[in-house]
Formats: sequence, structure tokens, C-alpha cells
Amino acid sequence: MSKRHPIIAVTGASGAGTTVVQRAFKEIFLRQKIRAAFMQGDGFLRFNEKECEKQILQHMAEGRHISSYGPDLNDFMKLQECFSSYSKTGCCDMRSKVSEENQRQHNTAVGEFTDWHPCSKETDCLFYEGMHGGVVAQSWTRRKSENTDAPLKDRRSSKSNGINVAQYVDLLIGVVPAINLEWIQRIQNDQLNRNHSAEQVTVNIIEQLQDYIYFIVPQFSITDINFQRMPVVDTSNPFEHQPVPTEKESVVVVSFKEPQKHDLQNYKERIEGAFFSTRRNLVIPGGQMLNALDVICAPLIEALIAD
Repeated sequence: MSKRHPIIAVTGASGAGTTVVQRAFKEIFLRQKIRAAFMQGDGFLRFNEKECEKQILQHMAEGRHISSYGPDLNDFMKLQECFSSYSKTGCCDMRSKVSEENQRQHNTAVGEFTDWHPCSKETDCLFYEGMHGGVVAQSWTRRKSENTDAPLKDRRSSKSNGINVAQYVDLLIGVVPAINLEWIQRIQNDQLNRNHSAEQVTVNIIEQLQDYIYFIVPQFSITDINFQRMPVVDTSNPFEHQPVPTEKESVVVVSFKEPQKHDLQNYKERIEGAFFSTRRNLVIPGGQMLNALDVICAPLIEALIAD
């Protein structure tokens, strides 16, 4: 955590809506004239796209299952070093994975990485968007299902004897859909963009579930705010072919770790259709997500930069 060089992280699995949140934050930064360094989580993958697939298949042949959720394919230590460096100096090294959307900016094939390069020193904050902005792992290896350690509730805790990326984050936002909704999105993406059969997608989900449980889910217990999208249509069987519920067919549950630090009544009045389900949970229509991010997060960012 750094008052001079704050870090804002949006964490959630691919397809959860983190990209929408990034767009909202960019608009906030632009309006408030905040100079932010943007960091993508997939830049910390250990291998390019083809090598990742190769590693997954190789481990499957050996009777092990690895995934992009866990440390086998992600360099958690490098991410922690980057956050630590930025919080202390306002500068760190970063790179990006080349996609079809940004290929024009880089002379590199889709699925490869750009070179590591230092971010500009003339920034007010670091903004991270990816799957591991709040990751805390007690060891380098996949934690076992029989692990009975109590879940970490305070990301500033010094008890971690492994990786604690979250300790450097000043504002940690979780973006997570209901699990059935996430699976529907995953199934559609893998079938349309990766040409996987329904059977392949089902196997993939089962194989990756352990990493998802141990390295993604615990982050949502230590976030400052969670935005959880919940469908209000029947998604009871996500493996049955069906369209992804639209914004109008969803609500978003906004949960605050420390509600006493927020003017929740003000949020409710400024977000059309919002209501309280509990004292720390504000429910908003799916179509109000961008507006809610602006109403809730803009003052928090302004306060971070002003400190």
C-alpha cells in the first residue's frame, strides 16, 4: 500500500466483466486528469498461447491438470515484484499479451508477448486488470483440497509465507458473475472462439475448477468492493445450449467490505432502480453497471490521488 504511488486492481476471471470495469475507470481517469499506467494480467503468463496449450496437454498426459488460474502458468512472484516496485518507486516493468484487438500496435503475432519495458515515471497510479490482482497463495504449488487454513480476511496481514500480491493494492475491486453465468459465458467463448465441442468445454471446466477455487475465489474475501452479476432468468443448467443473459436479464449485487466508510444512501439515490438487500449489499439493475462504477469509484480514486 502506498500513498505516493497508489495501485488500483480489478480482479476476476476472464469473461467476468473486468474489461467493462476498465473502460469505466479509463473514463474516470480522463475526466479527473489522472495519469494511470495500465497493466494487463495476461502479461504475467509464463508461456505464450501455443506453449500454454502444450503445457496443459503435456500435464494431462501425466495425469495432472493445470490451468490459467494457477501458478503453473502464471508468474505470481513477478506480479508481486511489479506491484512492490510500483508502490515504492512509482515505476515497474510490464508487458502485454498480443491480441487481435491490439496487434496493430505491436509487430508481434497474436498470442505472443511484447518485450518487458518500464512504465512511465510520470504517472499518478497503477491500474491492473486481470485474474490475480488480489492473489494470496501460501505456497508455489497448488493448495490441496484438505487444506484447513482459515481464509485470509485482511490482505495487509503479514501471516502469508508465500505470495501476497494483494498487500500492495490500495483499492481492490472484485468482478465476478454467478458461477452458472460464468460457465455459460465460458462455454460460449470456447465454442465460438476456440472451436471446442460442448464435451471439451465441460471437461475443461471440471479440470480447472480446483485452481479456480483456490486461486480466484479467495480474492473476493479481501476486496474492498465486489460487483457480482446475477441472472434473473433460468440458468439452472449452464451446460444446456442457451444465450448469455443480457444486462436487462441481470442484476448486479455490489458488496462493500467496510460499508461504514461509504455513503450507501447517496449511492442508492444516484443509481436508478437500486435497493438494499442487506446493510452492506446494494442491488442495481444490470444496465446501471457503468453508472454505478462512476458513482461509487470516482470519489474513492480522487481521494487516493489526493492523499
